Amino acid sequence: MELGLVGLGKMGGNMRERIRRAGHTVIGYDRNADVADVHSLEELVGKLSGPRVVWVMVPAGEPTQSTIDRLAELLEPGDVVVDGGNSRWTDDERHAEELAAKGIGFVDCGVSGGVWGLENGYALMYGGDAENVAKVQPVFDALKPEGDFGSVHAGKVGAGHFAKMVHNGIEYAMMQAYAEGWELLEKVDSVENVREVFRSWQEGTVIRSWLLDLAVNALDEDEHLDALRGYAQDSGEGRWTVEAAIDNAVPLPAITASLFARFASRQEDSPQMKMIAALRNQFGGHAVEKK
Repeated sequence: MELGLVGLGKMGGNMRERIRRAGHTVIGYDRNADVADVHSLEELVGKLSGPRVVWVMVPAGEPTQSTIDRLAELLEPGDVVVDGGNSRWTDDERHAEELAAKGIGFVDCGVSGGVWGLENGYALMYGGDAENVAKVQPVFDALKPEGDFGSVHAGKVGAGHFAKMVHNGIEYAMMQAYAEGWELLEKVDSVENVREVFRSWQEGTVIRSWLLDLAVNALDEDEHLDALRGYAQDSGEGRWTVEAAIDNAVPLPAITASLFARFASRQEDSPQMKMIAALRNQFGGHAVEKK
């Protein structure tokens, strides 16, 4: 099938390549002309055959809103817009309503996989009407990991980004647990090789995970994380998860504490946040602050 892809950054560029490897045609647009296939949204839409599918992979908020607003002017009834960025699920509901008024479908899709997605595939959580999802399904199949899992039609519009938001909240708590355990091991005199303790957990333990593997990678690069400042940003989805928990009276003590720990990292050089920063760099290529 043909796909228009808007946004060719760290995620979008690799997604374009993976979809092409599956035999599909991808026409990509980015403000950076060096990576773009076309020079405008108008040109992108003009090169696609109807019914068109355009996947938006730009930062949440105003960049996504302005892109969807422009696509609403260019696309035709029967076309579909996919928001694959990290938008808040409440924005999805508004986008779907605005596009539906012009006969254009909308699908929201939470995407996980970071810089490893090109080779390993991307975990996909999408929401929308079955008719619109079906028009995008070949692309979902191209992006997902090999095997039976890694892709889910989570429900109606907004469900995909809501599921991805909760995924990221769980990720916050898991990273925080590894970071706290690492700091405690580093603190005591009796444990002389913390890195190898972490490595030993990679097999045969109930806490083995890809995050643990990435922690070992980070420690192999810098055994005591001496080069990092104990500072970690939050993407916004951790905050949204806590806010949704409050709205629905669901207790999330671990996820909430992990979010607040990141806030604390901005007030002092926290050893735990060195590990959080290292893990975010490992799985997503997020920037780290050097001492």
